[in-house]
Amino acid sequence: MREMTVPPVVTAAPVGGLADAVFHYAREDPDRVVLGRKTDGVWQDVTSAQLCAQVLELAKGLLAQGIRFGDRVGIMARTRYEWTLFDFALWAVGAQPVPVYPTAAADQAYWILFDSGCTAVVVEDENQAMTVGSVIEGLPQLRRLWQLDAGALDQLVADGRGVSDDVVHRHRGAVTPDAVATVIYTSGTTGRPKGCVLTHANFMYEADTLVTRWESVFRAKSGEEPSTLLFLPLAHVFGRMVEVAAIRSRVKLGHQPVLAAAELMPDLAAFRPTFVLGVPYVFEKVFAAARRKAEAEGRTGPFDRAVETAVRYAEAREQKAFGSGPGPSAALRMEHQLFDKLVYGKVREALGGRIRYAMSGGSAMSRRLGLFFDGAGVTVFEGYGLTESCAAATANPPGATKYGTVGHPIPGTSVHIADDGEVWLSGAHVFSGYLNDPPSSGAVLRGGWLATGDLGRLDADGYLTITGRKKEILVTSNGKSVSPTVLEERVRAHPLVSQCVLVGNDRPYIAALLTLDMEGVAHWLAMRGRPQLPPIELVRDEDLMAEVRRAVVTANTRVSQAESIRTFRLLPEQFSEERGLLTPSLKLKRRAIEAAYEQEVAALYQR
Repeated sequence: MREMTVPPVVTAAPVGGLADAVFHYAREDPDRVVLGRKTDGVWQDVTSAQLCAQVLELAKGLLAQGIRFGDRVGIMARTRYEWTLFDFALWAVGAQPVPVYPTAAADQAYWILFDSGCTAVVVEDENQAMTVGSVIEGLPQLRRLWQLDAGALDQLVADGRGVSDDVVHRHRGAVTPDAVATVIYTSGTTGRPKGCVLTHANFMYEADTLVTRWESVFRAKSGEEPSTLLFLPLAHVFGRMVEVAAIRSRVKLGHQPVLAAAELMPDLAAFRPTFVLGVPYVFEKVFAAARRKAEAEGRTGPFDRAVETAVRYAEAREQKAFGSGPGPSAALRMEHQLFDKLVYGKVREALGGRIRYAMSGGSAMSRRLGLFFDGAGVTVFEGYGLTESCAAATANPPGATKYGTVGHPIPGTSVHIADDGEVWLSGAHVFSGYLNDPPSSGAVLRGGWLATGDLGRLDADGYLTITGRKKEILVTSNGKSVSPTVLEERVRAHPLVSQCVLVGNDRPYIAALLTLDMEGVAHWLAMRGRPQLPPIELVRDEDLMAEVRRAVVTANTRVSQAESIRTFRLLPEQFSEERGLLTPSLKLKRRAIEAAYEQEVAALYQR
């Protein structure tokens, strides 16, 4: 199949903007809990009326401080309650929030604030204030800097007390669906970040489509209120879409600023969301932690059998959904029920105990991991999208999930596979171009189609599988073209491996740079009664090297010899954003990695 179109399930909003939902719901259902706010370690409920009052107060403060209709305001912070307040307050006065990752280097922050022409910026703490301050001389248009941890919110509210509510409402009434809602900059994996211009209509159409089509996700079972804990960065379009969808669908939304398991897992247990939206990394960590716990308790055998049962159970249900099988047998159902009490229930409890659904995007999730969670009672709908498509463009639909794919087009979207295998998209959620219209805009927008730069294929049912990036294809000196992402994911699935980068452009064969998962390694050493070792010694440990080599050999069995990893190098440190080797959304900066490890790569080809 070369093209797939799914008809829309919602109509484009004829009037208004994103902030309207906050004010409408405060009138219609003022006592409904719409947000959870963590204060001094305790989660507190925030009602529609309280949220509306806070947004209105902040909007008046912004006007008092000179923010005007069409102004752009940078937000440089982690995922936290105040970000949502600023988003909706800025939208209420017709301004445009511009996200800046809180970990951005000074030159990255400078480029975004300069290119977008921000007149003000909100930062979280002194470190970010210093980052912006270090480049302030090159930002003559920047007139205001507000620091959240220095009382900026209270000061703005105080500043706005002399402004009439009607002034905000007049601004809000002037916002139309085609007005710019935000400018979100791309990750810059292959060059300078570009500002994606997204309108209120883009976000409303995307959010309303997802809420309507995936109603089972956004609606809790009887007796429960739907809720989600947002731990994705709000600087990323996926997190932003979650925020908008939650507010528009009256789902209780909580914020968690730290993705690390030690911080995230306790908040999942306390907040107890009914669904989450995350990246494969989160689900991999949950699974790995569950297996390490079982191994430490001497229950590795039963846990692994439970995993196999969950996978077979989910596969049988998948086959039934697509008419190729009868579903789980009676014996499999009994076995599954037994493990539900012993294993699966504990996995769900680690996610808060109430989660039945999840959405995953950002990178590929392995088919086996998706099947395990489905068999364990958490259906994970994997999807695919870009900043330019306002988050999801495809996703697996309820009742017909095909693990290992990113689903078919969301309603109102078309997917086309070009002659060279590139994925093209069209739909009401797709942006209209980059800010300041750089030359690359014409390259990605072709006759109404967004050329994504990703390679993929559509199966006979219209489900999309992403096979790689055009710019990441490796071509060996023998002329063999290799897409690295699939093999990298297979190697990375091993509990001892954290990251994997294939190299081999203009080289005689494919090789790899690997980093270690330090939690997995610590557990591996403890289970063998061995002392913990520093990273520089771990990469020379023969037993550990043999274990990683087995992971590479296993991954190689899924590809041809020409595509396989011939040799690899273990590295004693991680590829990190701080070192300029990852984007803020955790994507690999391949060119930067090869440059940083030029000597190690050269050694892989010395014989």
